[in-house]
Amino acid sequence: MAAMQLIQPRHLARPGRGPFVMGTVVGGVLLFGGLALTWVAVATPVVRGLTPNVVRPAPDQMLVGALVWGLSLVAPPAFAIVGAIRLSLIASSVFRRPQAGAVSAVADQLGDEFVVAPIVHLPDGRPVKNLVVGPFGMAVISELPSPKVLRRHGTSWELRRYDGRWVPLENPLERAARDAERVKRWVATEERDFVVRVYAAVISTDTALSRTPTCAVLQREQIPAWLASLPVQRSLNEYRRTDLVERLTALA
Repeated sequence: MAAMQLIQPRHLARPGRGPFVMGTVVGGVLLFGGLALTWVAVATPVVRGLTPNVVRPAPDQMLVGALVWGLSLVAPPAFAIVGAIRLSLIASSVFRRPQAGAVSAVADQLGDEFVVAPIVHLPDGRPVKNLVVGPFGMAVISELPSPKVLRRHGTSWELRRYDGRWVPLENPLERAARDAERVKRWVATEERDFVVRVYAAVISTDTALSRTPTCAVLQREQIPAWLASLPVQRSLNEYRRTDLVERLTALA
């Protein structure tokens, strides 16, 4: 079975050659320059030669000595730290890999009739994640945050922020359904004679969470079976499918 097609987000592309080279050069100069200056300050008599060595230095001599020692102790390590941080940022931008989403994690079970966009920025400004194009039309598969930072009281949801405070959170099932409607309206703006079916689902490990008429509740391993169970949309011919994929690629 041919592999599922993935629309790679453009913001995950590697940096251009110019910024990469310049960032590497600047980071290397700062790092090794800071190390060299540290060696000069610690292992050579240069700094001691620049400071007054009289028994009772005058105030201006004390000021000069303080500046010399302050610069020699602070500047070299600061240069080295800034250089190391810059090089680490360059390395992370080159070697980083996009985090596998729920659909990407089961990509080996999906054929080439499925196209997945991990994130799409619709013209209305809000992004949509895990947008799938298939024989059924389109589907929005939303992922819940970690259970460690998410809690539910009936129909109310709360999310724990980085500072430990719990704040209200929009119902994920309702939001996924609204995202599906947004995608449907977006397609209809340019295809007035064609209405695409858009389904919504939420990935959750909470077995007590029930599906709604507009949004399914799945576990990650259930994604392939759910996509396969959706009815085929006959009006979504090859031409329209290709057009949808091209438009998604432009927005990714």
